[in-house]
Amino acid sequence: MNKSIYLVLLSTSLIATTNVCAEDEKEKDKDKSPWTSSVELGFVRTTGNTSTQATLGKADTVYEIEKWRHTGHLEAFGQQADNDEGKSEVSAERYAASAKTDYKFDELNYIFGLVEWAKDRFSGFRYEVTSTVGYGRKVIKKDNMELDLEIGPGEKHYKVEGGGKHDEAILRLAANYGWDITDNSKFTQEMSTEIGEEITTSESITGIKANIIDTLALKFTYTVNNKSKVPSGNKKTDTIAGMSLIYNF
Repeated sequence: MNKSIYLVLLSTSLIATTNVCAEDEKEKDKDKSPWTSSVELGFVRTTGNTSTQATLGKADTVYEIEKWRHTGHLEAFGQQADNDEGKSEVSAERYAASAKTDYKFDELNYIFGLVEWAKDRFSGFRYEVTSTVGYGRKVIKKDNMELDLEIGPGEKHYKVEGGGKHDEAILRLAANYGWDITDNSKFTQEMSTEIGEEITTSESITGIKANIIDTLALKFTYTVNNKSKVPSGNKKTDTIAGMSLIYNF
């Protein structure tokens, strides 16, 4: 009899504990902020036979609630190097911004709207603005790995240095891959191609991030940007290899 009472009490205790844990998880979900933001800063300086200085800054924010996800991105890159006369001069300067909204039908399928702006002082283009709408699907969704594929039509507006303004229709293809190698490290690969009537622009961003603490991480990235057609005197491909610290909040 005592054994039966003990089993009843134990079962009741386990059920009560399970209910409390479930309620705690619900409360945590309610208290979880829909905002996720990060700031990234990188700085490289060399001295000696050559003197260069490069600075990279990025800011990202995501607001996600129910079926909606809004994403904002800002970045700036600058580099100075000594010329033949030993004087420091700007050798690279780039700014970019983007805003994106996703509407999720379910866990795998969504539609999106994307606006991007870029200004690269040494690209031969005064500015570039693209707007795209399209469809995205999460083709891989695992505990430690995800892959999103996107496709959509859009239009591009740009101005050539010393030239006029141009407009063209584009088709955008993109892939975003993330792999949690360990609990504290992650590999990312972002790829996009904008196929235009005159110019096709492709970009690849490969990154490895290692957490130092919960809110601070070290990140290595390698970016390749290619255009099928550029103004005379400019190269079609630009690359940036960077190391930076990321603060998440």
